[in-house]
Amino acid sequence: MKDITKKYTNGEVTIVWKPAVCIHSTICWKHATGLPEVFNPMIRPWIKPEGSTTENIIEQVKKCPSGALSFYMNGENESDK
Repeated sequence: MKDITKKYTNGEVTIVWKPAVCIHSTICWKHATGLPEVFNPMIRPWIKPEGSTTENIIEQVKKCPSGALSFYMNGENESDK
């Protein structure tokens, strides 16, 4: 399988998504556990980082059980993470 990585930014934080790693737990987008205003698999692109605050996005991404979602702050060198 091709190693695809997609990135979405709100100008302050960049969300990194690796679809091949995703286990589709729904934690990121279900109303009870997620941020459906940012993560919505019914539309494309399915990640819209302008939908919430940077702080909320970071907290949500940290809950990803597979590690398919990660983030880095813009202005930081991604390799320094």
